Amino acid sequence: MTRIHPNSSASNAKHKPISNDKREIATVLTVWKKSLLFNCKGYTVYDSKGDLHFRVDSYSSDGTSTEIILMDHIGKPLVSFRRKRLCLGQTWQIYNGEESKNPIFAVKKHLLGSNKILAHVSRYGRSEEDVKWEYVVEGSYEGRCCGVYDRNKTRVAEIQSKQSVGGVGFGNDVFRLIVNEAELDSTIAMSIVILLEQMYGS
Repeated sequence: MTRIHPNSSASNAKHKPISNDKREIATVLTVWKKSLLFNCKGYTVYDSKGDLHFRVDSYSSDGTSTEIILMDHIGKPLVSFRRKRLCLGQTWQIYNGEESKNPIFAVKKHLLGSNKILAHVSRYGRSEEDVKWEYVVEGSYEGRCCGVYDRNKTRVAEIQSKQSVGGVGFGNDVFRLIVNEAELDSTIAMSIVILLEQMYGS
C-alpha cells in the first residue's frame, strides 16, 4: 500500500497564524479517513516520515458511534469520546484512555451566530461543573479548511486539504493536520478532527 505523505504548502488565515518559529517544530500529520482493518470505518494517521501515528477503528456500519476510541500506532487507547446525553445541541466529552469518569475536554457544536464558527472546545477542571472555554474551531470542515484558535486568537492547529506532487487533490478522505504542540497536544487536535466529522461529516 502506498504511503500518503504530507506536503509543505500552507493556507492563509485571518487570525494570527502559527509563527514561522513554531511552524518549524509543528507536528504535521496526514489524516486518511480509512481504517486499517477490513470492514471497519475509522482513521489512519501518518506522521511526516510516513509512519503510523494514530488510528481509529469502528465497527459501526455508518461510521458513527456513541463511543469512539483514538489509539496510538500500536493500538493503545489514548482518549475516548462519548456523546453527552440530555444536552441541548451536540456535545461530546473526551476522556483519558477508556475511562468513563472525569472528562478532560468537551467539544460542542456551534448552533447560533456566525456560521464560520464550527465548535467550541472547553477544558474541565476538578469536576464537570468546573469547565472553561479554551479553543474555538472556525472555517469549513466540508472544504477541509479549518483553524483551531486559542483565547488570544492565535491559530494552534489547522486542517488543510492535501494535494499530490502534481497538484491533484486527494478529495476529502485525505487531508493534513498541522499542530503547534507547544500550545495544543496533537492527541486533542486529532480528537477535534474526529468530532468535527461526527458533527459535520456526510
